[in-house]
Amino acid sequence: MTFRAPVSEYEFLLNNVVGYGDVSATDRFAEAPSDVVSAILNEAGKMCDEVLAPLQRNGDLTPAYLENGVLRTSPGFADGFKAISEGGWIGMSAPEEYGGMALPLTVATAVNEMMAGACLSLQLAPLMSQGQIEALEHHASDAIKELYLPKLITGEWSGTMNLTEPQAGSDVGALSSKAEPNGDGTYAVTGQKIFISWGDNDFCENVCHLVLARLPDGVPGTKGISLFLVPKFLPDADGKPGKANDLKVVSLEHKMGLHGSPTCVMQYDGATGWLVGEEHGGMAAMFTMMNNARLGVGGQGVGAGEGAYQHALVYALERKQGKTASGSIVDHADVRRMLMEMKADLFASRAILLACAQAIDMQTATGEKDWAARAAFLTPIAKAFGTDTGIRISETGVQVHGGMGFIEESGAAQYYRDVRVTAIYEGTNGIQSMDLVARKMMDGGETAFALIDEIEERAERARATHPNMAESVWQACESLREATEWLVAQEDIQDRFAGAVPYLRAFARVLGGHYHLAAAMADQGGPREKLARFYITRMLPEHASLLAHAQAGAGGTFALSLDELAG
Repeated sequence: MTFRAPVSEYEFLLNNVVGYGDVSATDRFAEAPSDVVSAILNEAGKMCDEVLAPLQRNGDLTPAYLENGVLRTSPGFADGFKAISEGGWIGMSAPEEYGGMALPLTVATAVNEMMAGACLSLQLAPLMSQGQIEALEHHASDAIKELYLPKLITGEWSGTMNLTEPQAGSDVGALSSKAEPNGDGTYAVTGQKIFISWGDNDFCENVCHLVLARLPDGVPGTKGISLFLVPKFLPDADGKPGKANDLKVVSLEHKMGLHGSPTCVMQYDGATGWLVGEEHGGMAAMFTMMNNARLGVGGQGVGAGEGAYQHALVYALERKQGKTASGSIVDHADVRRMLMEMKADLFASRAILLACAQAIDMQTATGEKDWAARAAFLTPIAKAFGTDTGIRISETGVQVHGGMGFIEESGAAQYYRDVRVTAIYEGTNGIQSMDLVARKMMDGGETAFALIDEIEERAERARATHPNMAESVWQACESLREATEWLVAQEDIQDRFAGAVPYLRAFARVLGGHYHLAAAMADQGGPREKLARFYITRMLPEHASLLAHAQAGAGGTFALSLDELAG
């Protein structure tokens, strides 16, 4: 499959839309100015185009499999992972003292999204390691960090996260895995975990699992859960992989997509593990990894959408049908509409993703609570809207192909099958939306209103050059403000939850208008101004129906009895 990493798009967004200059102006990230970032993005883009993209179909057509208990990965994936690790792309934002580049997360987010667009199933492997690196950096003992972080950063070892069990999905507190103290500072971990992405591979010396389990004195629910680092091979005295631990891959899940990424059922039978963080503090430690992963998964959605868009555009340019100026279907109005919607939503979701990463970087660099609040608020929006956008674009890509989109040989369906799970894992998009209207509004909506004020301020500035677009964004923002006030005033949480998904989508729609307007101001007369006009005129108005839904309350949602639902 042909793929071209959207390097220039990222350069434009960083320099003109999401305020990357504020990040590079801090002491923490002063060594990552825009020219350095541009060089990094171009180098990463070259790897994505030349090394990863050719593996996209391999993973789908020749999936990973178990052979006598040994996991065999898809052809070429070992070389692809080697290119990622040798390029230093796993440890982009990891600390320098352990071998990382200490780059801003904004830059790492851009590179990760480009890798996801090139080959999503392989990109999931370094993403898991990145999350584990961050969790260990913040919560592990010095001894664990000194041994594991350098090897995870180089890609010699890989990392996973083990949360889900057959009876404990989003309700993690229902897990039954147990950890018994061995009396020597280690623990015997026993239990079964499912849906473990890249639970094993044949190209790393060791696979390091972060496993949630309950100590003997752990209370029921999430407050009694602890986190353990359980390696596939126990490190010897020299820190090298020694004897095999008491764990194994029971089976691989048969999935709708992401066939190149082995999703494992893992069995732990008294496996030796080390405590990460405090006893019974497992959820706090794991959430560090999960929040990293939520932003990363949002990027996976955008990346898959980019791949699907490029694939559809090539087909539309080549497919001859009907009487058009070019003779190709690209000049049919409805096909052009689909392509424009795909491109406009990619821009919006990518900007939201980068704005979230930028807020995290500013929080890291300054320690200011306002940046922390903004980062927390944008995380569920970036994850949910990014993945919903990827799914929607991939589905539209099938439609652009017409009948050929339904034929597997065209490759269009793979993007949809691969990306569909991103709205489910790392917290379903419904859970992200409920988090947004509940926990993220425990400040009475203060963070939301600060963002809304910022959107209106930009709209006011844009009136001088783009009066019509500015007015549309400003009016949409006022509607969003009123809906937010309504949500904050609801005492029954179900009234918030019933409209949480449309509210999140509406907020993302308005943010998209905000960032498109910034692009129009920076590219007057250029293609991004034209794209902004399309988005603001044709797609932004969706916010009105979404906000009407968001403010309808829970009554209608529960109007039918269970018998009536089944009738």
